[in-house]
Amino acid sequence: MRMRRHKRKRSGETTGIDLAPMLDFVMNLLIFFIITAVFAKEFGLAMSRPSAGVGAPTKEAGSLLIAIAANGDILIEDRQVDIRAVRANVERMHALKPENGVMVVADKRAGTGIVVEVVDQVRQGGVTNVSFGATR
Repeated sequence: MRMRRHKRKRSGETTGIDLAPMLDFVMNLLIFFIITAVFAKEFGLAMSRPSAGVGAPTKEAGSLLIAIAANGDILIEDRQVDIRAVRANVERMHALKPENGVMVVADKRAGTGIVVEVVDQVRQGGVTNVSFGATR
């Protein structure tokens, strides 16, 4: 058997890893992920409550008044109701006078969640004409 001799390397010659293919691969991955990324759009309800003016809240002509107190109590025509009864009251009012709308008057300290729930119940009751007001 013949033994091979190892050639000695010249002192000026160095071997290393070629980084160009790795950089090409990383750039291709980056381009792939940018192109295939799903940009999710978040949907929400933009709402800013108006500040209360001087005097008591006035009821719009022919509209059902729904008041929301600071502690979360819901009053329909000065009658306290549960959130589940809002839809039934709105449907009853809408059946009697379909041209009328609903005015939601929320206390400034009332939670936004309860206001949104009331508006959802009003919309499910068939009324699309919803006005907003505020109390101090």
